[in-house]
Amino acid sequence: MNNPSQIPIPQGRYKPAVRHADLIYTSGMTPRVDGRLQFTGKVRVDDPLEKHQPAVALAASNALIAIESLLQDGERVGMILQLNVFINACEDFKAHADLANFASDEIAKRLGESCIGSRAAIGVATLPGNAPIEITMVAAVES
Repeated sequence: MNNPSQIPIPQGRYKPAVRHADLIYTSGMTPRVDGRLQFTGKVRVDDPLEKHQPAVALAASNALIAIESLLQDGERVGMILQLNVFINACEDFKAHADLANFASDEIAKRLGESCIGSRAAIGVATLPGNAPIEITMVAAVES
């Protein structure tokens, strides 16, 4: 389990993650540290994708920390059943799946290749605080 001080700080009236039986659902996670956005702005078609890798990885890491905070002794994440990557994208941006790969990479690095499940990469007009990325996950818990 993680240090409780690492658990992402909610920006409203909600919990970072909730558990029902052997499923854990995260709230939307943006690239924040100690409640403060580390990256802002739209993802533009001219941007090299690697420019946004740290923001995507941080948002994915925050979701994984929220999930891990609800694990009990002897439990682990069996699989990320659903990964949703919301991208604050300019209208002409088309590399959603490529950008979402950075989130899949973070999952694989932390949990292994076999933990990657289904995924959606979704372009949106805005995100909270003008964050470039917001990520949600659904995880299956195993003993």
